[in-house]
Amino acid sequence: MPDYRRATTPGATWFFTVNLLQRHGNDLLVREYPRLRDCMLRERCRRPFSVVAGVVLPDHMHWLWRLPQGDADFPTRWRRIKTDFSRGLPRTERLSAVRQARGERGVWQRRYWEHQIRDEDDLNRHIDYIHFNPVKHGHAAQAMDWPLSSFRHFVAQGRYPANWASPVEMQGAGER
Repeated sequence: MPDYRRATTPGATWFFTVNLLQRHGNDLLVREYPRLRDCMLRERCRRPFSVVAGVVLPDHMHWLWRLPQGDADFPTRWRRIKTDFSRGLPRTERLSAVRQARGERGVWQRRYWEHQIRDEDDLNRHIDYIHFNPVKHGHAAQAMDWPLSSFRHFVAQGRYPANWASPVEMQGAGER
């Protein structure tokens, strides 16, 4: 088995992509959003972290987290969130022989993708990516239309116009 190593910078800001194992046609994260939200809140109480931005789509999610100074342990946080979420679901998913032998569930992909944010430009690019993702995947006509996103919070703070990533706004951007 490969020795997978993650970066361990205490107090850093991280971008994550976390996927369901069976992505095609799966809307589990939207259907079970209250459960997911509760699992994340419980973990934030156990091991604090700040959520900078996030979006939950039917089959995957993206998050920007800032960890406390001196703390780099996001793997434990993700393991607990994924485990807590899976435990509350009925066992209806298909399992490979390997997962069956290990006593694992077949809800999540084993790994997730993380990226340490390098600077303010990198942070802003990832915030844009998060908020555009429902539009990119065809779940919303514009960012404001997707309810499971931090986009509306950013609009309320004045960081985005409400029509950001809308067809009208995108058309105007192409004419510049």
